[in-house]
Amino acid sequence: MRTLEQDGSDAVAKAWAHVRGNLRRSAGQRLFDQWLKPAVLIDASDSDAIRLGLPSAFMTQWVKNHYADRLLLEFKAVLPSVRSVGIETVKEAVPQRVLTAADAAPQAPAAAPLGERPAFDSRFSFDRFVVDGSNRVAFNAARAVAEPGAPRFSPLYLHSGTGQGKTHLMYALGQAFLEANPQATAIYMPAERFMFEFVQALKARETIAFKARLRGVDLLMIDDLQFIGGKDATQEEFFHTVNEFMSSGKRLVIAADRAPQALEGFEPRLAGRLGSGLVADIKPPEPELRRAILARKLEELPEVAMPDDVIELLASRITTSVRELEGALNRLIAYAQMNGEAITIDYAVQTLGDTLRSAQRRITIDEIQRAVSAHFDLKQLDLISARRAVAIARPRQIAMYLAKRLTTRSLPEIGRKFGNRDHSTVIHAVRRIEELRVKDGEIDGAVRTLLRELEGA
Repeated sequence: MRTLEQDGSDAVAKAWAHVRGNLRRSAGQRLFDQWLKPAVLIDASDSDAIRLGLPSAFMTQWVKNHYADRLLLEFKAVLPSVRSVGIETVKEAVPQRVLTAADAAPQAPAAAPLGERPAFDSRFSFDRFVVDGSNRVAFNAARAVAEPGAPRFSPLYLHSGTGQGKTHLMYALGQAFLEANPQATAIYMPAERFMFEFVQALKARETIAFKARLRGVDLLMIDDLQFIGGKDATQEEFFHTVNEFMSSGKRLVIAADRAPQALEGFEPRLAGRLGSGLVADIKPPEPELRRAILARKLEELPEVAMPDDVIELLASRITTSVRELEGALNRLIAYAQMNGEAITIDYAVQTLGDTLRSAQRRITIDEIQRAVSAHFDLKQLDLISARRAVAIARPRQIAMYLAKRLTTRSLPEIGRKFGNRDHSTVIHAVRRIEELRVKDGEIDGAVRTLLRELEGA
Protein backbone atom coordinates (compact mmCIF):
# COMPACT_ATOMS: atom_id res chain seq x y z
CA MET A 1 0.00 0.00 0.00
CA ARG A 2 1.31 3.43 -0.91
CA THR A 3 1.52 6.04 1.84
CA LEU A 4 1.11 9.79 1.60
CA GLU A 5 4.85 10.17 2.07
CA GLN A 6 5.52 8.18 -1.11
CA ASP A 7 3.35 10.33 -3.32
CA GLY A 8 5.52 13.48 -3.46
CA SER A 9 3.65 16.66 -4.31
CA ASP A 10 0.41 14.69 -4.61
CA ALA A 11 0.87 13.62 -1.00
CA VAL A 12 1.17 17.22 0.15
CA ALA A 13 -1.98 18.19 -1.74
CA LYS A 14 -3.90 15.25 -0.24
CA ALA A 15 -2.60 16.12 3.20
CA TRP A 16 -3.77 19.70 2.77
CA ALA A 17 -7.24 18.53 1.76
CA HIS A 18 -7.34 16.28 4.85
CA VAL A 19 -6.17 19.12 7.12
CA ARG A 20 -8.79 21.50 5.71
CA GLY A 21 -11.51 18.95 6.44
CA ASN A 22 -10.35 18.54 10.04
CA LEU A 23 -10.14 22.28 10.58
CA ARG A 24 -13.63 22.81 9.17
CA ARG A 25 -15.03 20.31 11.65
CA SER A 26 -13.05 21.46 14.69
CA ALA A 27 -13.24 25.25 14.14
CA GLY A 28 -16.83 25.33 12.96
CA GLN A 29 -18.11 26.47 9.58
CA ARG A 30 -18.28 30.18 10.39
CA LEU A 31 -14.77 30.51 11.78
CA PHE A 32 -13.38 28.29 9.04
CA ASP A 33 -15.03 30.37 6.31
CA GLN A 34 -13.85 33.64 7.82
CA TRP A 35 -10.19 32.80 8.38
CA LEU A 36 -9.05 29.43 7.06
CA LYS A 37 -10.97 28.84 3.85
CA PRO A 38 -9.10 31.59 1.94
CA ALA A 39 -5.75 29.84 2.60
CA VAL A 40 -4.14 28.16 -0.43
CA LEU A 41 -1.26 25.74 -0.77
CA ILE A 42 1.54 27.71 -2.41
CA ASP A 43 4.05 24.96 -3.13
CA ALA A 44 3.35 21.21 -2.94
CA SER A 45 6.84 20.09 -3.97
CA ASP A 46 8.45 20.10 -0.52
CA SER A 47 6.92 17.70 1.98
CA ASP A 48 9.23 18.98 4.76
CA ALA A 49 8.29 22.68 4.63
CA ILE A 50 4.66 23.44 3.81
CA ARG A 51 3.84 26.94 2.50
CA LEU A 52 0.33 28.38 2.81
CA GLY A 53 -0.82 31.72 1.39
CA LEU A 54 -3.51 34.17 2.51
CA PRO A 55 -4.76 37.29 0.68
CA SER A 56 -3.76 39.93 3.25
CA ALA A 57 -1.16 40.53 5.94
CA PHE A 58 -4.01 41.05 8.41
CA MET A 59 -5.42 37.57 7.81
CA THR A 60 -1.93 36.09 7.69
CA GLN A 61 -1.06 37.47 11.11
CA TRP A 62 -4.32 36.28 12.64
CA VAL A 63 -3.88 32.72 11.36
CA LYS A 64 -0.25 32.72 12.55
CA ASN A 65 -1.29 33.83 16.02
CA HIS A 66 -4.17 31.39 16.38
CA TYR A 67 -3.47 28.39 14.15
CA ALA A 68 0.27 28.06 13.41
CA ASP A 69 0.83 25.28 15.96
CA ARG A 70 -2.44 23.56 15.10
CA LEU A 71 -1.61 23.52 11.38
CA LEU A 72 1.76 21.94 12.04
CA LEU A 73 0.22 19.22 14.23
CA GLU A 74 -2.51 18.52 11.68
CA PHE A 75 0.00 18.14 8.85
CA LYS A 76 2.34 15.95 10.88
CA ALA A 77 -0.55 13.65 11.77
CA VAL A 78 -0.98 12.68 8.11
CA LEU A 79 2.47 13.51 6.76
CA PRO A 80 5.13 12.82 9.44
CA SER A 81 7.94 14.28 7.33
CA VAL A 82 6.56 17.81 7.73
CA ARG A 83 8.84 19.94 9.91
CA SER A 84 7.35 23.42 9.41
CA VAL A 85 4.28 25.20 8.07
CA GLY A 86 4.90 28.69 6.74
CA ILE A 87 2.02 31.17 6.45
CA GLU A 88 2.58 33.95 3.93
CA THR A 89 0.72 36.82 2.32
CA VAL A 90 -0.07 36.24 -1.34
CA LYS A 91 -2.25 39.06 -2.62
CA GLU A 92 -3.54 37.15 -5.60
CA ALA A 93 -4.37 34.02 -3.61
CA VAL A 94 -8.09 34.75 -3.27
CA PRO A 95 -10.35 37.02 -5.34
CA GLN A 96 -11.50 39.99 -3.30
CA ARG A 97 -14.51 41.26 -5.23
CA VAL A 98 -17.26 40.53 -2.72
CA LEU A 99 -17.27 40.91 1.05
CA THR A 100 -19.55 38.92 3.30
CA ALA A 101 -21.67 39.70 6.28
CA ALA A 102 -20.55 38.17 9.55
CA ASP A 103 -22.56 37.79 12.72
CA ALA A 104 -19.93 36.52 15.13
CA ALA A 105 -20.62 37.19 18.78
CA PRO A 106 -18.85 40.29 20.20
CA GLN A 107 -16.71 38.17 22.51
CA ALA A 108 -15.11 36.46 19.48
CA PRO A 109 -14.81 39.12 16.79
CA ALA A 110 -13.54 38.03 13.41
CA ALA A 111 -12.94 39.59 10.02
CA ALA A 112 -15.53 39.20 7.29
CA PRO A 113 -14.44 36.54 4.82
CA LEU A 114 -13.59 37.40 1.26
CA GLY A 115 -14.98 36.01 -1.98
CA GLU A 116 -18.54 35.24 -0.81
CA ARG A 117 -21.89 36.94 -0.43
CA PRO A 118 -23.41 37.35 3.02
CA ALA A 119 -25.40 34.45 4.44
CA PHE A 120 -27.97 35.85 6.84
CA ASP A 121 -29.99 33.51 9.03
CA SER A 122 -33.17 32.89 7.02
CA ARG A 123 -35.24 32.68 10.21
CA PHE A 124 -34.89 36.45 10.59
CA SER A 125 -36.94 37.69 7.64
CA PHE A 126 -39.48 40.50 7.28
CA ASP A 127 -42.26 37.91 7.00
CA ARG A 128 -41.42 36.52 10.43
CA PHE A 129 -41.23 39.89 12.18
CA VAL A 130 -44.44 40.57 14.15
CA VAL A 131 -45.48 44.21 13.74
CA ASP A 132 -47.55 46.55 15.88
CA GLY A 133 -47.45 50.20 16.92
CA SER A 134 -44.32 49.74 19.03
CA ASN A 135 -42.11 48.78 16.08
CA ARG A 136 -44.00 49.73 12.92
CA VAL A 137 -41.88 52.78 12.05
CA ALA A 138 -38.66 50.80 12.39
CA PHE A 139 -40.11 47.91 10.36
CA ASN A 140 -41.32 50.14 7.52
CA ALA A 141 -38.05 52.06 7.47
CA ALA A 142 -36.02 48.84 7.22
CA ARG A 143 -38.17 47.63 4.32
CA ALA A 144 -37.74 50.97 2.58
CA VAL A 145 -33.95 50.78 2.84
CA ALA A 146 -34.02 47.26 1.35
CA GLU A 147 -35.93 48.39 -1.74
CA PRO A 148 -34.07 48.77 -5.08
CA GLY A 149 -33.04 52.20 -6.29
CA ALA A 150 -31.53 55.14 -4.46
CA PRO A 151 -32.13 54.94 -0.69
CA ARG A 152 -34.71 57.38 0.61
CA PHE A 153 -32.59 58.07 3.69
CA SER A 154 -29.19 57.14 5.05
CA PRO A 155 -28.23 56.37 7.71
CA LEU A 156 -31.12 54.44 9.19
CA TYR A 157 -30.60 54.42 12.95
CA LEU A 158 -32.54 51.81 14.97
CA HIS A 159 -32.56 51.92 18.75
CA SER A 160 -34.22 49.97 21.53
CA GLY A 161 -33.46 47.94 24.61
CA THR A 162 -31.88 44.51 24.36
CA GLY A 163 -33.78 41.74 22.62
CA GLN A 164 -36.54 43.80 20.97
CA GLY A 165 -35.82 43.06 17.31
CA LYS A 166 -33.10 45.39 16.05
CA THR A 167 -30.83 42.60 14.83
CA HIS A 168 -33.80 40.72 13.35
CA LEU A 169 -34.63 43.78 11.25
CA MET A 170 -31.02 44.19 10.14
CA TYR A 171 -30.81 40.56 9.03
CA ALA A 172 -34.16 40.85 7.24
CA LEU A 173 -33.03 44.05 5.54
CA GLY A 174 -29.78 42.44 4.40
CA GLN A 175 -31.55 39.38 2.98
CA ALA A 176 -34.15 41.43 1.13
CA PHE A 177 -31.60 43.87 -0.28
CA LEU A 178 -29.32 41.15 -1.62
CA GLU A 179 -32.22 39.19 -3.09
CA ALA A 180 -33.40 42.30 -4.93
CA ASN A 181 -29.85 43.20 -6.02
CA PRO A 182 -28.01 40.00 -7.04
CA GLN A 183 -24.72 41.80 -7.72
CA ALA A 184 -24.73 43.90 -4.57
CA THR A 185 -22.32 43.57 -1.66
CA ALA A 186 -22.96 44.00 2.05
CA ILE A 187 -21.33 43.74 5.44
CA TYR A 188 -22.99 43.23 8.82
CA MET A 189 -20.82 43.48 11.92
CA PRO A 190 -21.15 44.34 15.62
CA ALA A 191 -19.43 47.59 16.56
CA GLU A 192 -16.94 45.72 18.76
CA ARG A 193 -15.78 43.82 15.70
CA PHE A 194 -15.47 47.07 13.77
CA MET A 195 -13.18 48.28 16.55
CA PHE A 196 -11.24 45.00 16.66
CA GLU A 197 -10.63 44.98 12.90
CA PHE A 198 -9.69 48.65 12.88
CA VAL A 199 -7.12 48.18 15.67
CA GLN A 200 -5.68 45.11 13.95
CA ALA A 201 -5.46 47.02 10.68
CA LEU A 202 -3.58 49.81 12.48
CA LYS A 203 -1.10 47.29 13.90
CA ALA A 204 -0.64 45.63 10.52
CA ARG A 205 -0.44 49.02 8.75
CA GLU A 206 -3.39 48.04 6.58
CA THR A 207 -5.81 50.85 7.36
CA ILE A 208 -6.18 51.72 3.67
CA ALA A 209 -7.33 48.19 2.90
CA PHE A 210 -9.65 48.23 5.92
CA LYS A 211 -11.27 51.47 4.79
CA ALA A 212 -11.58 50.32 1.20
CA ARG A 213 -13.18 47.04 2.25
CA LEU A 214 -15.89 48.65 4.37
CA ARG A 215 -16.55 51.68 2.21
CA GLY A 216 -16.60 49.67 -0.99
CA VAL A 217 -19.81 47.75 -0.20
CA ASP A 218 -23.32 48.78 -1.16
CA LEU A 219 -24.82 48.16 2.29
CA LEU A 220 -23.03 48.48 5.63
CA MET A 221 -24.78 47.51 8.88
CA ILE A 222 -23.20 48.15 12.28
CA ASP A 223 -24.90 46.66 15.35
CA ASP A 224 -24.57 47.55 19.07
CA LEU A 225 -22.90 50.88 18.39
CA GLN A 226 -22.94 51.81 22.09
CA PHE A 227 -19.94 49.53 22.69
CA ILE A 228 -17.48 51.94 21.08
CA GLY A 229 -18.37 54.73 23.50
CA GLY A 230 -15.17 56.40 24.72
CA LYS A 231 -13.05 54.81 21.96
CA ASP A 232 -11.85 58.02 20.31
CA ALA A 233 -9.75 56.57 17.48
CA THR A 234 -12.44 54.08 16.51
CA GLN A 235 -15.09 56.81 16.59
CA GLU A 236 -12.94 59.01 14.37
CA GLU A 237 -12.70 56.26 11.76
CA PHE A 238 -16.40 55.48 12.08
CA PHE A 239 -17.24 59.18 11.65
CA HIS A 240 -15.42 59.25 8.32
CA THR A 241 -17.10 56.01 7.27
CA VAL A 242 -20.52 57.54 8.00
CA ASN A 243 -19.60 60.63 6.00
CA GLU A 244 -18.42 58.52 3.08
CA PHE A 245 -21.67 56.56 2.92
CA MET A 246 -23.79 59.68 3.23
CA SER A 247 -21.88 61.57 0.53
CA SER A 248 -21.92 58.63 -1.88
CA GLY A 249 -25.63 57.97 -1.36
CA LYS A 250 -25.10 54.37 -0.23
CA ARG A 251 -27.02 52.45 2.42
CA LEU A 252 -25.87 52.62 6.02
CA VAL A 253 -27.83 51.03 8.88
CA ILE A 254 -26.85 51.40 12.54
CA ALA A 255 -28.38 49.91 15.68
CA ALA A 256 -27.81 50.81 19.32
CA ASP A 257 -29.52 50.61 22.68
CA ARG A 258 -30.39 54.32 22.81
CA ALA A 259 -30.91 57.41 20.65
CA PRO A 260 -27.84 59.05 19.05
CA GLN A 261 -27.83 62.04 21.40
CA ALA A 262 -28.09 59.74 24.43
CA LEU A 263 -25.03 57.63 23.57
CA GLU A 264 -22.44 57.79 26.34
CA GLY A 265 -18.85 58.68 25.46
CA PHE A 266 -19.61 59.78 21.88
CA GLU A 267 -18.41 62.96 20.22
CA PRO A 268 -21.26 65.43 19.55
CA ARG A 269 -20.39 65.67 15.85
CA LEU A 270 -20.72 61.89 15.44
CA ALA A 271 -24.01 61.81 17.36
CA GLY A 272 -25.23 64.63 15.12
CA ARG A 273 -24.30 62.73 11.97
CA LEU A 274 -26.07 59.61 13.19
CA GLY A 275 -29.20 61.59 13.93
CA SER A 276 -29.25 63.30 10.53
CA GLY A 277 -30.87 60.32 8.81
CA LEU A 278 -33.98 58.51 10.00
CA VAL A 279 -33.98 57.61 13.71
CA ALA A 280 -36.52 54.90 14.55
CA ASP A 281 -37.03 53.50 18.02
CA ILE A 282 -38.55 50.16 18.98
CA LYS A 283 -40.51 50.38 22.20
CA PRO A 284 -40.92 47.50 24.68
CA PRO A 285 -43.60 45.11 23.40
CA GLU A 286 -47.14 45.72 24.61
CA PRO A 287 -49.18 42.73 25.89
CA GLU A 288 -50.97 42.37 22.54
CA LEU A 289 -47.68 42.15 20.69
CA ARG A 290 -46.27 39.65 23.17
CA ARG A 291 -49.29 37.43 22.66
CA ALA A 292 -49.02 37.78 18.88
CA ILE A 293 -45.35 36.81 18.97
CA LEU A 294 -46.13 33.69 20.98
CA ALA A 295 -49.00 32.83 18.62
CA ARG A 296 -46.72 33.20 15.59
CA LYS A 297 -44.13 30.92 17.13
CA LEU A 298 -46.74 28.31 18.02
CA GLU A 299 -48.13 28.37 14.47
CA GLU A 300 -44.80 26.92 13.41
CA LEU A 301 -45.14 24.14 16.01
CA PRO A 302 -48.58 22.64 15.35
CA GLU A 303 -47.70 19.53 17.35
CA VAL A 304 -47.35 21.57 20.57
CA ALA A 305 -50.45 21.90 22.77
CA MET A 306 -50.13 25.19 24.64
CA PRO A 307 -53.05 26.18 26.93
CA ASP A 308 -54.24 29.76 26.78
CA ASP A 309 -53.47 30.36 30.45
CA VAL A 310 -49.81 29.43 29.87
CA ILE A 311 -49.59 31.81 26.92
CA GLU A 312 -51.09 34.54 29.10
CA LEU A 313 -48.62 33.77 31.89
CA LEU A 314 -45.64 34.23 29.56
CA ALA A 315 -47.08 37.33 27.89
CA SER A 316 -47.91 39.03 31.19
CA ARG A 317 -44.75 38.20 33.12
CA ILE A 318 -41.95 38.52 30.53
CA THR A 319 -42.46 42.09 29.42
CA THR A 320 -39.27 43.82 28.34
CA SER A 321 -37.52 41.53 25.84
CA VAL A 322 -38.89 39.67 22.83
CA ARG A 323 -35.75 37.54 22.84
CA GLU A 324 -36.33 36.50 26.43
CA LEU A 325 -39.99 35.81 25.73
CA GLU A 326 -39.17 33.51 22.81
CA GLY A 327 -36.40 31.87 24.83
CA ALA A 328 -38.79 31.07 27.66
CA LEU A 329 -41.27 29.54 25.23
CA ASN A 330 -38.57 27.40 23.60
CA ARG A 331 -37.28 26.26 26.98
CA LEU A 332 -40.75 25.30 28.21
CA ILE A 333 -41.50 23.28 25.06
CA ALA A 334 -38.11 21.55 25.11
CA TYR A 335 -38.37 20.54 28.77
CA ALA A 336 -41.90 19.22 28.30
CA GLN A 337 -40.91 17.16 25.28
CA MET A 338 -37.77 15.75 26.89
CA ASN A 339 -39.66 14.78 30.06
CA GLY A 340 -42.78 13.59 28.29
CA GLU A 341 -44.91 16.09 30.23
CA ALA A 342 -48.05 17.95 29.21
CA ILE A 343 -47.69 21.73 29.34
CA THR A 344 -49.88 23.13 32.10
CA ILE A 345 -49.80 26.32 34.14
CA ASP A 346 -48.25 24.46 37.08
CA TYR A 347 -45.60 22.86 34.88
CA ALA A 348 -44.79 26.25 33.32
CA VAL A 349 -44.31 27.89 36.74
CA GLN A 350 -42.19 24.96 37.92
CA THR A 351 -40.02 24.99 34.79
CA LEU A 352 -39.69 28.75 34.32
CA GLY A 353 -39.79 29.90 37.95
CA ASP A 354 -36.41 31.64 37.91
CA THR A 355 -37.10 33.27 34.56
CA LEU A 356 -40.51 34.52 35.63
CA ARG A 357 -39.16 35.93 38.90
CA SER A 358 -36.12 37.60 37.34
CA ALA A 359 -38.24 39.09 34.57
CA GLN A 360 -40.29 40.86 37.21
CA ARG A 361 -37.23 42.20 39.04
CA ARG A 362 -35.11 43.32 36.12
CA ILE A 363 -36.01 46.92 35.33
CA THR A 364 -33.57 49.11 33.42
CA ILE A 365 -32.85 52.81 33.78
CA ASP A 366 -33.67 53.26 30.11
CA GLU A 367 -37.11 51.74 30.73
CA ILE A 368 -37.61 54.06 33.71
CA GLN A 369 -36.65 57.08 31.63
CA ARG A 370 -39.11 56.11 28.90
CA ALA A 371 -41.93 55.61 31.41
CA VAL A 372 -41.28 58.93 33.18
CA SER A 373 -40.99 60.78 29.85
CA ALA A 374 -44.31 59.35 28.66
CA HIS A 375 -46.05 60.10 31.96
CA PHE A 376 -44.98 63.75 31.98
CA ASP A 377 -45.23 64.19 28.19
CA LEU A 378 -41.52 64.91 27.76
CA LYS A 379 -38.81 63.69 25.44
CA GLN A 380 -36.47 61.14 26.93
CA LEU A 381 -33.58 63.40 25.99
CA ASP A 382 -34.98 66.08 28.33
CA LEU A 383 -34.16 63.87 31.31
CA ILE A 384 -30.45 63.77 30.43
CA SER A 385 -30.23 67.38 29.27
CA ALA A 386 -28.82 70.29 31.25
CA ARG A 387 -32.21 72.06 31.38
CA ARG A 388 -33.25 73.07 34.93
CA ALA A 389 -36.86 74.17 34.45
CA VAL A 390 -39.06 72.63 37.15
CA ALA A 391 -41.22 70.95 34.49
CA ILE A 392 -38.15 68.91 33.53
CA ALA A 393 -36.09 68.87 36.73
CA ARG A 394 -38.87 67.31 38.84
CA PRO A 395 -39.54 64.38 36.44
CA ARG A 396 -35.77 63.91 36.24
CA GLN A 397 -35.61 63.64 40.03
CA ILE A 398 -38.48 61.15 40.01
CA ALA A 399 -36.68 59.07 37.40
CA MET A 400 -33.50 59.08 39.52
CA TYR A 401 -35.54 58.10 42.57
CA LEU A 402 -37.11 55.19 40.70
CA ALA A 403 -33.72 54.12 39.35
CA LYS A 404 -32.35 53.96 42.88
CA ARG A 405 -35.40 52.04 44.13
CA LEU A 406 -35.96 49.61 41.25
CA THR A 407 -32.47 48.83 39.95
CA THR A 408 -29.20 47.62 41.43
CA ARG A 409 -27.19 50.37 39.76
CA SER A 410 -24.82 52.40 41.94
CA LEU A 411 -25.31 56.12 42.46
CA PRO A 412 -22.43 57.04 40.09
CA GLU A 413 -23.89 54.71 37.44
CA ILE A 414 -27.30 56.31 37.78
CA GLY A 415 -25.72 59.74 37.51
CA ARG A 416 -23.95 58.79 34.30
CA LYS A 417 -27.24 57.61 32.82
CA PHE A 418 -28.71 61.07 33.44
CA GLY A 419 -26.29 63.17 31.44
CA ASN A 420 -23.11 62.35 33.39
CA ARG A 421 -24.36 63.96 36.59
CA ASP A 422 -22.49 63.56 39.87
CA HIS A 423 -23.63 60.95 42.39
CA SER A 424 -24.41 63.75 44.86
CA THR A 425 -27.07 64.99 42.43
CA VAL A 426 -28.70 61.56 42.55
CA ILE A 427 -28.62 61.56 46.36
CA HIS A 428 -30.29 64.99 46.42
CA ALA A 429 -32.96 63.83 43.93
CA VAL A 430 -33.78 60.71 45.95
CA ARG A 431 -34.10 62.67 49.21
CA ARG A 432 -36.16 65.40 47.58
CA ILE A 433 -38.71 62.96 46.12
CA GLU A 434 -38.93 61.10 49.44
CA GLU A 435 -39.79 64.42 51.11
CA LEU A 436 -42.30 65.44 48.45
CA ARG A 437 -44.11 62.09 48.55
CA VAL A 438 -45.03 62.82 52.18
CA LYS A 439 -46.49 66.28 51.59
CA ASP A 440 -47.39 66.45 47.87
CA GLY A 441 -50.21 64.11 46.84
CA GLU A 442 -49.69 64.79 43.15
CA ILE A 443 -46.05 63.75 43.25
CA ASP A 444 -46.87 60.71 45.38
CA GLY A 445 -49.63 59.71 42.94
CA ALA A 446 -47.29 60.00 39.96
CA VAL A 447 -44.67 57.86 41.69
CA ARG A 448 -47.27 55.23 42.63
CA THR A 449 -48.56 55.10 39.06
CA LEU A 450 -45.06 54.71 37.66
CA LEU A 451 -44.20 52.01 40.17
CA ARG A 452 -47.29 50.02 39.19
CA GLU A 453 -46.47 50.41 35.52
CA LEU A 454 -42.81 49.47 35.87
CA GLU A 455 -43.35 46.58 38.25
CA GLY A 456 -46.25 45.22 36.23
CA ALA A 457 -48.61 45.27 39.20
